[in-house]
Amino acid sequence: MGQVTGAGGGRPGVLEFFAGIGLARMGLEAAGFRVVWANDSEPNKAAMYGTQFPASADHEFALGDIGQVRADDLPRGASLAWASSPCTDLSLAGGRAGLAGAHSGAFWHFIRLLKGLDGDAPGAVVLENVIGLATSHGGEDIKAAIRAFNGLGYSVDVLAIDARRFVPQSRLRLFLVGAKNPPEAAPGPAGELRPGWLQWVHEDKTLRTHRAALPAAPAPKLTGLGDLVEDIPPDDDRWWDHDRTEAFMASLSQTQRERVEALRRAAGARHRTAYRRTRGGAAVWEVRADDLAGCLRTARGGSSKQAVVRLGDGRLQARWMTPRECARLMGAGGYDLSAARANQALFGFGDAVAVPVVAWLAEHYLMPLVRGAAAAAGARAAAGG
Repeated sequence: MGQVTGAGGGRPGVLEFFAGIGLARMGLEAAGFRVVWANDSEPNKAAMYGTQFPASADHEFALGDIGQVRADDLPRGASLAWASSPCTDLSLAGGRAGLAGAHSGAFWHFIRLLKGLDGDAPGAVVLENVIGLATSHGGEDIKAAIRAFNGLGYSVDVLAIDARRFVPQSRLRLFLVGAKNPPEAAPGPAGELRPGWLQWVHEDKTLRTHRAALPAAPAPKLTGLGDLVEDIPPDDDRWWDHDRTEAFMASLSQTQRERVEALRRAAGARHRTAYRRTRGGAAVWEVRADDLAGCLRTARGGSSKQAVVRLGDGRLQARWMTPRECARLMGAGGYDLSAARANQALFGFGDAVAVPVVAWLAEHYLMPLVRGAAAAAGARAAAGG
C-alpha cells in the first residue's frame, strides 16, 4: 500500500490489528485518530465491522489470517498501531498456553509486521489484552512481549484499566503502550492505573519501560445497569416462561434465593445480571448483588451468556441479555446491529474492548504522545538534524 495521506484532515493514522467488530476504532476516532487499515480473521466480525464502517477510499479492511499479511501490504506513515490480539490462551476461560498458544501467539505476527515496516513503523503502539498476560507463565509472557517491543525501539508503559470506570460492567484489561520517544517519567506514586501487582514490570531492570503522567481516571461505577437495560414489556416472548423461571429460582443457593426474594418483594423495579456456574458438578445460577453487569464474554455456550433479571413489586422475570444491551455495556449504544444475528453480536461484543476506555486512553495518552513525537521531529528537521 501507499503512504498515509492528508485525506483525514490532519488526523494521525492508525493501523488496527485484530480489529474484531471495530470498537477500538470507535474509541480512537472519537479522540481524533483515523484508522486507515484494519484486519481480522473472523468473517462474522468482519461483517459487523463492515456494516458499522462502510467501505471508503481511505480505509482498507484485510480479512484473513494475520500470518498471511506482509509488511508491504500495510500503508506507510501511520502514527499508531493498535493490536487487540487474541486472548484465548491467556484468559481463565482458555487453555493458558500463553503467547506460545495457537491463538495468542498471533502477537508474534504483529511484531513481525512492525519489524518489516522498519523506518516506517509507527512511533507508538498499543497491545490490549486480558490481565492474564501479566501472570501467564509466571510473568514470562509479558516480559517476552515487552522485550519484543524493546527490540523494535519501543519503551513500554503498562496499565490496567477497568471498563467499570466508564460503563456499568466489570471488565479489567491490560494495555501495553510502546513509544519510540517516550514521555518524561512520571515521578511519585504509581497511581491506580498501575496497581501494585504490576509494579514488578517497571522494576525489572532487564526491561525498557516508562510511566507517563496521566490524569486520574473516573472513579469506578457502583450503579448504572438499570439505565442501560432495554424497556421490554412484561408479556414479551423474550422473558422466560413459568417453568424456566421456576427452574432458575430452584438452582439458586439459599443465600442467593433470600437476596433475590428480598428484591422481588421490594417496591419499584430494579435489574440484576445473572450467569451460570458449575458447582459440585451441577449447573447453578448466580445473581450479582450490585447494579452492574459481569464481564461480557464470547457466547460459545450458556455459561458465557448473561441473563437479565427484573425484580420488584412482587414480580420476578428473567431473560437473556440482548445484543443492544451488550452494545450499551461496551459504550457503543449506537452500534449498527441491523444486519447482525443475535449470537453473532453477542460474540463480537464479548470479544472486544470497551469504547470509552479506548477513547480516554487515546485522548489523555496516545494523542499527546504522537503529537509530541511529531513536534519533536519537526523541530529536529528545522534545526537540520
